[in-house]
Amino acid sequence: MQGGFAIPPKSDLARVNDKIRSPMVRVVGDDGNQLGVMAISDALRMAREMGQDLVEVAPNAKPPVCRVMDYGKYKYQQSKRDAMAKKRQHQTQVKEVKLRPKIERHDFETKMRNARKFLGERDKVKVTVMFRGREMSHPQLGYELLQAVIAELTDIGQVEQNPSAEGRTITMLLSPLPQGAKTSSKSAAEDE
Repeated sequence: MQGGFAIPPKSDLARVNDKIRSPMVRVVGDDGNQLGVMAISDALRMAREMGQDLVEVAPNAKPPVCRVMDYGKYKYQQSKRDAMAKKRQHQTQVKEVKLRPKIERHDFETKMRNARKFLGERDKVKVTVMFRGREMSHPQLGYELLQAVIAELTDIGQVEQNPSAEGRTITMLLSPLPQGAKTSSKSAAEDE
């Protein structure tokens, strides 16, 4: 509540039929044609004769603009558009790929396929190299492994956070290339 009264939901902000307060309104037909400025009672009568609703679309105009339309159908179409927009959104996640310094070539390729798939799905990839026991005495092996990862995924991803050592792990964060950059690198490869 704000100022002692409840704010109505955003979808119900449009005034419809008898809720329109202005005595004079500019009326637009359901086909988009101007019907002129008239008294609210005449506009409501005209809308009812057409079997439609009178909906205030521009309340701040002088006089307010109202449109003759089927409000129920309009709200249904609006909810469908909102649902489609929500369906197309992608929530970026951080996926993790864990490696060891003594990883075999085939295992490395499998991990890179997974990382490539994650980047292709527009997710970020956290690459972690884990050390055990005496492996910690050779951290350069981990950094070399991360450089190999960067070289392998340079066509689809970019380094967002450089490799950094934290205790017994070295981590790095990769993010997908912007949409335009990926297509330009593909076209450059095709030109060669």
